Amino acid sequence: MSSPLVLVTGSAGRVGRAVVAELTARGLPVRGFDRVPTPSLPDSLVGSITEAADVQAAMQGVHTLIHLAATPDDDDFMTQLLPNNIVGVYLILEAARAAGVQRAILASSGQVVWNQRLTGPWPISVDAPVSPRYWYAAAKVFLEAAGRAFSDAHYIPSVIAVRLGWCPRTVGQQQEIHAAEWAQNVYLSPADAGRFFACAVQAPAELPWAVVYATSKPVDQELVDLKPARQLLGYVPRDTWPQGL
Repeated sequence: MSSPLVLVTGSAGRVGRAVVAELTARGLPVRGFDRVPTPSLPDSLVGSITEAADVQAAMQGVHTLIHLAATPDDDDFMTQLLPNNIVGVYLILEAARAAGVQRAILASSGQVVWNQRLTGPWPISVDAPVSPRYWYAAAKVFLEAAGRAFSDAHYIPSVIAVRLGWCPRTVGQQQEIHAAEWAQNVYLSPADAGRFFACAVQAPAELPWAVVYATSKPVDQELVDLKPARQLLGYVPRDTWPQGL
């Protein structure tokens, strides 16, 4: 009997490629969806999360959704964040509901609790009041709220919102992490990102709603509470900054 199909949006990105590699290594069938082809993935669709027809086509036959596609940081709100991080979330979740998706794993950000990274108390719990950094983080608060609404309404039986640590996309971002001790404690290696999302895909089916953090092992202080990810999903990070770059 074949395993249920996993759709990864943003599959050609930094985290997306690592997730695809880990899932395929575990023998899980994976479909990629991005604006460009996903390397080394036969079932790879090219399209936009802002186009309803593209999203609906990608969602056909999908059991589990990993939604990574987004403008990845603060940018112009009207031309980038609004279409990709607000409208795109709407189209993705509605298509998942219509297609009968059973689990949605939604990539949020540690930036939704931005102020607490310096003020504490530490580790920052998943129940801490949100303090979004700016519009990008505010859009991630919207993503989490939409996921909770879909879970509570039973539109999607299981929804997991993951507040990702910092997985650097550029040499400049690597230098920023190197210069900031707090950033090293929320570093997320690509390999750990892949392992986290694989754990989320394979977590018990009876998990209806959860918010969790995902980072690699902190250098000297756990700034965000990794216990829920360990207890609910079985995720245990292996890397520590700068491993895995």
